[in-house]
Amino acid sequence: MLLSELEERGRRFKLALRAAIPILLLAALVFYTTFLKGEIVDLNFENNILIAAMVFISVYFIYFFLERSAEESLIDPVTHGFNEKAFWDKLKKKKSDVLALIVIDNLYLINQNYSNEQIDLLLYNLTHKLNHYFRNKGVKEPLIARRYGAEFLVGLESTDGPIADIIDAFIDKYSSIDNIELDYQYAVITNPDLDHEKDISQLRNILNTGQRKDKPSREAVKDAKEYTQIEQSIVSAMKNGELSLSFRPLLNLHTGIIDIYEIAVKLKHPAKEDIPPRIFLPIINKMGLGREYDLLLLKHIVKLLPLIDQKISLTFNLSPFSLRDTQFQDHFFKLLEASEIDASRLIIQLYERKTHHNLSGYLRTLKQIRAQGVRICIDNFGASNASMEYMKHFSFDMIQFDREYVTKLSDKTTLAMLDSLIKMAKELGITTVAKWVDKEEQKEKLKSLGIDYLQGFGIAKPVDEYHLIEQYNKGNK
Repeated sequence: MLLSELEERGRRFKLALRAAIPILLLAALVFYTTFLKGEIVDLNFENNILIAAMVFISVYFIYFFLERSAEESLIDPVTHGFNEKAFWDKLKKKKSDVLALIVIDNLYLINQNYSNEQIDLLLYNLTHKLNHYFRNKGVKEPLIARRYGAEFLVGLESTDGPIADIIDAFIDKYSSIDNIELDYQYAVITNPDLDHEKDISQLRNILNTGQRKDKPSREAVKDAKEYTQIEQSIVSAMKNGELSLSFRPLLNLHTGIIDIYEIAVKLKHPAKEDIPPRIFLPIINKMGLGREYDLLLLKHIVKLLPLIDQKISLTFNLSPFSLRDTQFQDHFFKLLEASEIDASRLIIQLYERKTHHNLSGYLRTLKQIRAQGVRICIDNFGASNASMEYMKHFSFDMIQFDREYVTKLSDKTTLAMLDSLIKMAKELGITTVAKWVDKEEQKEKLKSLGIDYLQGFGIAKPVDEYHLIEQYNKGNK
């Protein structure tokens, strides 16, 4: 039985006692006044009032405690795990040192293909399987709650092994429940602060970094106190403009020279390694600092460009949410107007998994940016339907193919698809880029397909900002 069900049973028993005691006292009082005094019961006005009072008080107390029982229930009605309020109360009392968020990532698709009854049963069974599995792994009393939809919170005191290994094993074992296939994501923090909003925010940030099959599970597990320090370091780096840029060379196969560099950004950490975007981007977006970050990066690039050869262009990612923001657009255009750079040296990379609902308005924004001379590139082209949808309505300057197309050139289907996409781009006058090129055979095969630019360790290693300026600004020494 779930701990939540045991707790709820005990709570209801206590409520029943609390409701019964005043009723029993009232009944004893009536019994004493009518029978123990040896008087014959006379249904006079006084006794009628007494009986009516007894009935009213009995009904009131029963109704009151039933209402309290419903209002203060510990249990989620679907899963029979704890509801979220009860979960946090229990977590603080137990002082659990591990907090996990487990999500059924494909619930939206499940909702479209199964009935409400089937989904409720699925969530109920998942909760009980989680409980049984953690108990088998040495967890005495796992706290399990459903937040909403298919998000589950799990509070643990201790385990016999690394928590990520246990959750991974559970996911492998229960990839299907009730013949319904499930896609999971999870995040874990150790030593949580037991602050509802803060802990949930950290779990969501870790979850938003994404989990790939080739990434180790430890990426989904963070120490809450260390994570808080990282958050503080990110805010400090943003405030002080402490960006750490590296520049990845793109080789122009038509000229044989490097004339574009792709910018990779990290935030500086005062004591440890620089913070990569997969860590800091979810955090700054959650804090509502995404536009400030993009503007900070843009200002840095605009200051950098006059320091290097005019033949060199820089390509970098900006968030579509920033580009769709009118205030960000105003800052962007004023920045370009105040600078003396050739705007075509700026190449903005865009990547969206889903097409924006206001497509026509978004495309007008892109056209306004392009009218300033700035070039627009689709990053990870072919990874989602959105990239093809945008291609139908907007003439992009450049596309960078998704990693899968470059790393799987030995696959005939992948090769044929890439070949057709390159031909399409040529017909539309769009420059093509293949990244992740590490081997000579990749380079030769991509050359034969007619790709325009190559980038990767097989082409040239990244350089830092100091060496970039030193290489392309020799005249000012």
